Formats: sequence, C-alpha cells, structure tokens
Amino acid sequence: MAFIAFDNVTKLYPGSAQPAVDRVSLEIRQGEFLTLLGPSGSGKTTSLMMLAGFEGVTSGTIRLEGQPIERLPAHHRNMGVVFQSYSLFPHLSVAENIAFPLKVRKLAATEIAARVERALDRVHLRDFAGRRPNQLSGGQQQRVALARALVFEPRLVLMDEPLAALDKRLREEMQLEIRRLHREVGVTMVYVTHDQSEAMTLSDRVAVFNQGRIEQLDVPSALYDAPANPFVAGFLGDNNRATGTVAGHAGATVQVALAGGGSVVAARASTALAAALESAGAARRDVTLCIRPERLRVLAEADQAPSIAATVVDLIHQGDHWRMIARLDHAAADVAAWHVKLPPGGVLAGARPGARVRLAFSAEDAWAF
Repeated sequence: MAFIAFDNVTKLYPGSAQPAVDRVSLEIRQGEFLTLLGPSGSGKTTSLMMLAGFEGVTSGTIRLEGQPIERLPAHHRNMGVVFQSYSLFPHLSVAENIAFPLKVRKLAATEIAARVERALDRVHLRDFAGRRPNQLSGGQQQRVALARALVFEPRLVLMDEPLAALDKRLREEMQLEIRRLHREVGVTMVYVTHDQSEAMTLSDRVAVFNQGRIEQLDVPSALYDAPANPFVAGFLGDNNRATGTVAGHAGATVQVALAGGGSVVAARASTALAAALESAGAARRDVTLCIRPERLRVLAEADQAPSIAATVVDLIHQGDHWRMIARLDHAAADVAAWHVKLPPGGVLAGARPGARVRLAFSAEDAWAF
C-alpha cells in the first residue's frame, strides 16, 4: 500500500474552464523525497496544497496510509509545511518559533525544551536560539522554518518552493542541508519547485507537471536520460530540437528526414511512436528530434562522418566548459540555433563565429518523439 495516493484527483477553480489539476494519479512511498516539478501554472503547487488541506478537491480521492483525507481539516493531518516566505513569527525568538507547534499540541514543558534543543542542533542553530528572525540571514531563517516543520515529528513534510527567495550560493547550500536532513530524519518529503537543478539534487523521484497533468514520474537520471516526450526533454536540462518526418525505421532506430533538408538516425524514444511504426501508415509521420548539448561532437566541415552541416554563431567560455551556438544549414524556420557543450580543451581549432562545422552524434543519444 502506498503511503500517499492521489486517485484521479481534479481541481477546478470557479470560473475556469481548464482544471488546475487534471485527473492526477500518483503514489508516494513512505520515507522518500518526491519533487513536483514544472513551470508556473502546471498544477504542482495546487497538488501540494490539496495534500496539505489548504485547497479542496473537486473530484477524486487523496489517501494517507490508505485512509481518505480530502475532507480532513489541515490541522488534523499531522503534516509539517515549509513555505517560501518562511512564515516565522517576528516577535518570537528562534527557539520560541520552533517551540510553537509543540505548545499548540500541549506537550509538557520539559519535552518541549528537549525537542527544541534537538531541533536547533539538527539545523546547526544552537547559538542563535535567542535571536529574532530579523536578526538572521535568509538561509538561517529557512533553517528555522525547517526545524519548526520537523520538531513535532510529523509523518510528512511538505515544502513549497522554500529556497526561491535565496541567492544562488545560499540555495545550493540549503539544498545540501535539506538533503542531509531528509537522510538523517527519514521522514517523507514532498517538495515543489520549478528549478530542475534543485529537483535533480534533492529527489529520490520527480513528477514532471505540465498543464495540470503528470508528464513523467521517475528517478532523476531516468528523466534526463530517457524522457517520455519533448516537454520533459526540454524542461529537465538543456535540449536541442529539430522537426522532421520518419523516412524509415529498423529495430530501435528511425531515419528522420529533417524539415529543412538532410536526414539523421535517432532512437525511437516514445512508445506512441513505436506503436505507430508498426502500423501501415507510419511512413512520413511527423516527429520531433531531441538531443542534449553535451552529446554533440563538432567536426571539421570536410569530415565525411554522418553529421549535420552548421555555421558557428557564437562561442562562450563558461568556466568548466565552452558553449558553442550553431545554426543548422537546413533547419526549419521555427528551430532555434543548437547549443553544443564542449570540455575546456575540446574546442575544434578554427571554430569561431562564422566558421563552417558539422555536428555529429550517436543514434542512441538522439530521441525521436
């Protein structure tokens, strides 16, 4: 039995024709760190708020340990919640903020003191116990919010973009802090973000949301290396695209005739395409080609290896790698220039803006959807 289960859950706001969450089914395992990832308006935060009890369910069922909870008030669900805004009480000290949920539950004073002390140690804030929130940095305030969410030992902790207000360095530090706390405490965590790097760093599994539905649910490495469709490929990591039609297929690969001319061989990435290729009408089927920038190789223009002709638009040094921007000779009008990620010493001699090159890749590194 799943620890948490969404069964065909829909949320439709009054006056809206499009559901914010559209028939979502999802199972969450006890003790795992699951991230709901997607762009603004994709349904990820609404799903979290329905789980927390702050939003009602239009239809469907949410179960916690097998019991329906969609009608259970939020304060009876025993869940810790961490928001982007921290929501700390400005007139209370750090220790008093952490103690607040314990006092609401009317625990004994000695038990409260012991738990607050453990929580302060857990987030490395023992020396800040007497300070007020406005005397802390953003990262320290977020640690207080985490300690407060964990101190009453909830069965589930929900986090809604808790690091969005922090600068890049602090965000990265707090990601590691949250990862450490999850491993140390072992509580189930459900985390909402639009930051794919954050999702990759923190999660056991990631549910990618788009237009109220889950496009794919899997471990981060599988989402990156085997995306289910072009949306997932584009949202999780950098991705180059081109459009074309199926010119032929053999085994797990397809020959793709690019819309602007030329052809390439790519992996048959989607089950829908695989099924279509078995039908009589599969020839000339429209497809989208996707490939990661780090999977491309840059060859000299005269190289005869299977590749795509292109012109270098720009070459940018980004510290640990070079980013080449190149426009394909025969790309369709709506295809943006491709990006190539190269190691520090991997730039082809003479590959400067205006230079003619060829972009090569292995069939298994390109996906046809």
